[in-house]
Amino acid sequence: MPSSSAPTPTDPVPDSAAAVRAAHDGAPRPSHMERELGLPQAAALNIANMVGIGPFITIPTFLAAMNGPQAMIAWGIAAVLVTADGLVWSELGAAFPGSGGSYHFLRELFERYRWGRLMPFLFIWQFLISGALEMASGYIGAVMYLKYLWPSLDELPLPGGASCLAAAAALTISLCLLQPIRRLGLLSMILCAGTLLTVVVVIVAGWLNFDSSLLRLPEHAFRLDGQFVHGLGAAMMIAIYDYLGYYNVCHLGEEVHNPARTIPRAVMISIAVVATIYFSMNLAIIGVIPWQEASKSENIAALFMERLYGRSAANALTLLILWTVVACMFAITLGYSRIPYAAARRGDFFPVFARVLPVSRAPYVSLLALGLLTAAFCFIDLATVISAAVAVRIVVQFSGQIVGLILARRALPRHRFPFRMWLYPLPCLVALAGWLFVFLSAEIKVILGSLAVLASGAVGFAVFQFWNRNTRPVAAASQSPGTAAAAPNSSTPLSNSNTDGTIARDGDRDFGSEGDR
Repeated sequence: MPSSSAPTPTDPVPDSAAAVRAAHDGAPRPSHMERELGLPQAAALNIANMVGIGPFITIPTFLAAMNGPQAMIAWGIAAVLVTADGLVWSELGAAFPGSGGSYHFLRELFERYRWGRLMPFLFIWQFLISGALEMASGYIGAVMYLKYLWPSLDELPLPGGASCLAAAAALTISLCLLQPIRRLGLLSMILCAGTLLTVVVVIVAGWLNFDSSLLRLPEHAFRLDGQFVHGLGAAMMIAIYDYLGYYNVCHLGEEVHNPARTIPRAVMISIAVVATIYFSMNLAIIGVIPWQEASKSENIAALFMERLYGRSAANALTLLILWTVVACMFAITLGYSRIPYAAARRGDFFPVFARVLPVSRAPYVSLLALGLLTAAFCFIDLATVISAAVAVRIVVQFSGQIVGLILARRALPRHRFPFRMWLYPLPCLVALAGWLFVFLSAEIKVILGSLAVLASGAVGFAVFQFWNRNTRPVAAASQSPGTAAAAPNSSTPLSNSNTDGTIARDGDRDFGSEGDR
């Protein structure tokens, strides 16, 4: 049993006046979650998420995209893109700290518009696909390296082959995250230390044996034609997939101590650290393994270590890579589980997803649902998983946030943004142009698939609105007189109900108050 002072999933809605004051002061809102994540834990979660298995499974495809080591320029351009976009996330995370990341931001940014509720709904809809695909890619890549240690793995009489091991790992990590956030913050730092050890081993080994002659570029490597542009877009798609996670702490904004300072610093520190790691590690590997050979390998890091120090050393590195996968999946599952939870808590998703355990306060329904979806996607081809995981989220999540921030800057008072990006609006424009270029450079089947997801989301939103109109009046009528028509699972402060039965949220006042502008 939780103590009487601890909030429960059915706590009454906090005082609305206090909520509005907190919103206008830029202070974090009252929360059911514990603010236990400081800068070291926040940066560690981001770094563990970003590094993960990505570069160890994408280097071959990355090199093949531009047919040579000139693909390294895609890493640099992608680093500029995610830095610009990281400033967008930093400003939003400092201004609107809360669980849910993009869902929370899009809801706050567009809620004042008549169609504003469509944006967060579309994000949740596509997230259930893109987020689970992104997590599944890590487990699929881990199985590829597990096969290096266990070559006969495919011969085991397992239903679905070795992919069922990836699915089982997805469920196991989800169960392990049903713990208090304080304990998870410490564990994230331990796991991140193992991740950094892995990349340091690769970088040091590579640079000690570096052969610059292997970096010889193919003829016409930088000829600016359609093939170059298409290859650059494909390479940037892969590089961005590897960078994904620089915003992970924003999904946990409700559990971050002093979010106005911690979130921007964690985002920018993690981007700088991981960009340096990626550039150094890629050069180290292709300075040992000829790029022609590297572009065809399924477990490039193991091949790299075996070439240098033999099979035993390669096996040891493979174990470190599997440790890195655990660290990445730990961080990303923890952050992503807060998105359906936040949506349900605010009445934009099924209420069951707002349930938390009484002691650890972990959103167990959201965690287990994501674990099941990820397990199901572990049976899909890796290349399809990577491309779809990036492309699906560009239109609503990345581009939508940029447009929303520009609109919010015009509508909200300056003090609502405790962190303001440098050189505004240049980072917004750079990020928006970069995302659109990557999206339009994708294969046509990926573009059409992404648009189909959004179209089905629009249909789903119409169904959801119809369901709301027909169920909420019944729920309101069943309440006792004088009870606010608020979602029972909501811990986010709401202002008083309007006369038409809708909820007047503090976000509406933020955008609508002329005196604050």
